[in-house]
Amino acid sequence: MNIEVLKSKIHRATITMADLNYVGSIAIDEDLMDAVNLIENERVHIYNITNGERLETYVIKGERGSGVISLNGAAARKAEIGDLVIIVSYASMDFEEAKSFKPSIVFPTEENKLS
Repeated sequence: MNIEVLKSKIHRATITMADLNYVGSIAIDEDLMDAVNLIENERVHIYNITNGERLETYVIKGERGSGVISLNGAAARKAEIGDLVIIVSYASMDFEEAKSFKPSIVFPTEENKLS
């Protein structure tokens, strides 16, 4: 039996951009992506701490070291610059494997840098 478990989590990132006219996605600083093992085009859930919105989209690479967290396209209506968000992805795995699996979690600074 397979179950869904937390794979990656960026806890309390700050939205730095919201681009309604972009095709879609969330751009995430590559340093943060690497730290939590996210890859480009991976589906993520975004939980907006500031306003309670929840949504799904996919990841695109943001400039490494920039601290960028940019919601794009229709998702840009779900957050404002300065909002705090939690970004997570889940993985499907065997129940027994899931018991010992450890997700990758980071708590970035207010500037979305690794502490």
